[in-house]
Amino acid sequence: MRILIYSPQFSPQLGGVEVVTEQLARAWVTLGAAVVVVCHTPDPQGQQYPFKLWRNPHPWRWLRAVQGCDLVVYSCISLKGLWPLVLTGKPWAAIHHTWYRRPDGSVGWAERLKLWVMGGARLNIAVSGAIAAHLPVPALVIENPYADDLFNEYSTPEERSHRLIFVGRLVSDKGVDLLITALAHLKQRGLQPDLTIIGTGPELPQLEAQVVANELQSQVRFWGELPPMAVAEQLNHHQILVIPSRWQEPFGIVALEGMACGCVVIGSEGGGLKDAIGPGGMTFPNGDVKALSEAIATLLTEPQTWEQYRQAAQAHLERHQREAIARQYLQAFQAHC
Repeated sequence: MRILIYSPQFSPQLGGVEVVTEQLARAWVTLGAAVVVVCHTPDPQGQQYPFKLWRNPHPWRWLRAVQGCDLVVYSCISLKGLWPLVLTGKPWAAIHHTWYRRPDGSVGWAERLKLWVMGGARLNIAVSGAIAAHLPVPALVIENPYADDLFNEYSTPEERSHRLIFVGRLVSDKGVDLLITALAHLKQRGLQPDLTIIGTGPELPQLEAQVVANELQSQVRFWGELPPMAVAEQLNHHQILVIPSRWQEPFGIVALEGMACGCVVIGSEGGGLKDAIGPGGMTFPNGDVKALSEAIATLLTEPQTWEQYRQAAQAHLERHQREAIARQYLQAFQAHC
């Protein structure tokens, strides 16, 4: 099968859609498909990939690429990328990674147009049941993969010497301030777990000030942004990954990455994050600091349960390995397109 993937953003830009698109493209090539990726993200370093990658191609070249493929796959619908379909009539599929609505929950004309356009796809795929329920058309649910060649457990129990870790953007939606507040509550109860925060973002100064205001400097350390290999290493040195998102996460690949590295996961239950966590951890209502504090306290005081979560996560992780998810996609493409 000859597949053209249109993803406006792509590596080296970091983000869930970019990561999943690259993972799928690599896996489809391994499974015998011919893949071309079209994006608008520049790459000064000129990184090489096992598939063709065209960054900001000339419209004529883009059109020729669409003409030469069997299927066009959109990583989320982008209106500026639909014009080649009008001229070629090629069959297309859409992978829906997130909600088609504005940050405040409203739906503007662009979102309405995207929701209407998806009715013309041969196949709509949602990365979680929550995203599928949000769409106005039937959608097949295929959950996201994780990089199982990179995120895996290799530490000994003695090397897993740190308690809590957060990995993600430091923005209000991710709820790191809620996690710091939970640490302050736990300190009042005599529980003082250490916390490593990996990531950067506009909320960093406020979070650092919050740590100082709550006298948590001895417990919390900010490590900034780390490359994936270093993130995997840090996950292997920690026991509990916390994902305290305020917003409804569409899925949550970081939960899979944490479990694959041997962490037990605590995450908010809204959206698709609970599907990503599966049996590998605990959930709490979004934004509920008290429930988050209780979940952390439960795991800290009942370490005998950690191995149960880790064992339960193994089959869940196998279903989300890159090649397993890529095969599901190819089977769906062959059946519907």
